[in-house]
Amino acid sequence: MTRGLNRSLLFAAVVLAAAAAQIRASGRDASVQTCPVLQRFLATDDAPPAAYRALRHLDARTEGIDASAWMEVWTEADAAHGFHYEVAAEGGSESIRTRVFHATLETERRLWESGHPDRAALTPANYVFEDRGDENGLAALTVRPKRKDMLLVDGSIFLRPEDGDLVRVEGRLAKPPSFWTRRVEIVRSYERVNGVRMPVSLVGVASVLIAGRSTFHMTYEYESVNGQPSGISPRVRTGAPSAP
Repeated sequence: MTRGLNRSLLFAAVVLAAAAAQIRASGRDASVQTCPVLQRFLATDDAPPAAYRALRHLDARTEGIDASAWMEVWTEADAAHGFHYEVAAEGGSESIRTRVFHATLETERRLWESGHPDRAALTPANYVFEDRGDENGLAALTVRPKRKDMLLVDGSIFLRPEDGDLVRVEGRLAKPPSFWTRRVEIVRSYERVNGVRMPVSLVGVASVLIAGRSTFHMTYEYESVNGQPSGISPRVRTGAPSAP
């Protein structure tokens, strides 16, 4: 039961970490040719950051076994030293902190070292795109994965219509991460920090056999990106946060 919870929450975080990969494509897809905002999105030469320092706030809870945990983590990455992290404060279930939070951060470290594989990228090689038009001021596109893969999302992306910039990805994992996990829903939001597209929040909700509904929530506060201060000073929370 606990193994199913940990695995489901881990993949909810890892999938979207991988989806932060470079977004480049040739655009040789019928849906691309007929959707100008998608063309702008795919044409953006948007390399990942060369370096950053951020404070992350992590929360996780499972309703079926009434367990929860939280963690405050300083994360840094650059070409010379790779990705590393330092826990600043934590509390709650030791099992969740070890098997979910630390496991997620360790997986991200390995993804950083590998250069973020293209199998997770938002490109016509991995997805079929369908234009749904305007939704609340954003260009909404359905994304259908071309294969069942735990690193792909069956759902939607939302773009700024004026420049095709990515605002949000949401949907369910194209393949459940384990027998215990029937469904994992994710939402990941992005913003520009010093001109670089960066993830700012991740929410994962998993339906796990026996354990029930389980949630994972992570937010990012960037102190610097590519060596330039962001203009904010992240502060570590010293107590258990309110439920997101």
